[in-house]
Amino acid sequence: MSRGPSPTRAADDLDRPAPHVLVVLGATGDLARRKLFPALFRLWQLDLLPHEFRIVCSGREAPDTADTFVATIRAAMELHRGALIDPDAWQAFAERISFVATSEDGGAELGRAVSAAVEELPRDVECLYYLAVPPSATESVVRMIGTFEVTSPTKVVLEKPFGTDLESAKRLNATLHEVFDERQIYRIDHFLGKEAVQNILALRFANGLFASVWNHQHVCYVQIDVPEELDIQGRAAFMESTGTFRDMISTHLFQLLGFVALDPPSRLEADFLNQETTKVFRSLRPLDPDRVVFGQYEGYRDEAGVDRSSTVETFVAMEVYVDDWRWIGVPFYLRTGKALAEGRRTITIGFKQPPLKVFPGDVDDSCNELVLELTDDPRIFADVRSKVPGPRLTVGRGRMRLDLLEAFPGAEPLEAYERLLLDVMRGDPTLFISTEQVELLWQLCDPLLRNPPKPRTYPRGSWGPSEALRIPGWNGWRLPDS
Repeated sequence: MSRGPSPTRAADDLDRPAPHVLVVLGATGDLARRKLFPALFRLWQLDLLPHEFRIVCSGREAPDTADTFVATIRAAMELHRGALIDPDAWQAFAERISFVATSEDGGAELGRAVSAAVEELPRDVECLYYLAVPPSATESVVRMIGTFEVTSPTKVVLEKPFGTDLESAKRLNATLHEVFDERQIYRIDHFLGKEAVQNILALRFANGLFASVWNHQHVCYVQIDVPEELDIQGRAAFMESTGTFRDMISTHLFQLLGFVALDPPSRLEADFLNQETTKVFRSLRPLDPDRVVFGQYEGYRDEAGVDRSSTVETFVAMEVYVDDWRWIGVPFYLRTGKALAEGRRTITIGFKQPPLKVFPGDVDDSCNELVLELTDDPRIFADVRSKVPGPRLTVGRGRMRLDLLEAFPGAEPLEAYERLLLDVMRGDPTLFISTEQVELLWQLCDPLLRNPPKPRTYPRGSWGPSEALRIPGWNGWRLPDS
């Protein structure tokens, strides 16, 4: 079987994952087509996958032939990635893909296929099960995996939501622990795989410029703002069953908050980072319903598949506090929603003003702000006061900017799923979510979700309900170019 293409910078074999059998359950679904297979193929092109691997795919609906399935994957990748695929590289990659339909026999045929793939590879082979399945199927799929007679080391990857409340999360976790140890469980949040999000850690802990001022003595507020311009895009069943709070707040935005707020770990390793993030979640103040706004965009109830009397929220804005020594009294403002004016992923840190203003005609009372754009083209900039060029000593607003891709022109950034899949194969849980963190966040969110605020209607293309615009107070919500 031919090897992949030889890139200009091959991976160091000391860091290369062991041989793997990758088992994709739900392989005919949208997630697998849009994210998993494109990520695996790019890792193959970059020579970052194991030298020896097999991809065993499974789904309820079997294609006519394995070739039909592979052709479907390739077509979907070209559609979503917008580029032609090198035919030789694809052929070498596709040779390692097989498909087995799961049926009512409890997955016996799939178990035999996994065992056969393991036998084809060296003795140090590992199995990775990726559950790209609906949340309702997760527990039954985990139990099915538990029946497989595979003796190789195993790992399992789960997509959010990790339950819909504390009770369901605990039940899911109990099922997982019947089959896997905690160290074998990887709960994926693709936000944490983004280069810009990981750069929060580097910015904070590798730079004395920021390390000493990242606390309540110098910071007056933090905003984590993830508006989305798109509406639900035909995903009515998902939105009606989940809502924006469960989809975005209790997962992505709280994980971002954890990265911003955690204390410096003594070492940047999984256990130490996990401990500090868990401490933040333990310190979160109970949510104040009066400081939470739910919204629903106009026309949501007219979307196909949506209940005409639906009270599901498509927008959330809220104020959160971390009651620990570092952040006491500092508000964290979280906002996300569908059909808004613009799509952004932004973290803004507002810094307190000097106690005495000595420059005549100072611009205004607004804070200096450090802004992190969490896009695929990540940027960091700071709004500061600076002398206006000219004969007088007057100050105006200035901007310092760092474009990370321009700063490192030879770098080869990985997309979030690429990075996280590689970490799972390497056995590195640093950027994944623990059982304790999942249950702590549901413990925080459950009281609000049992008695949620009534959603306020907002126009498409706006910034959400007017009540939400008032959540951050006089300073308002900040976007990078405003």
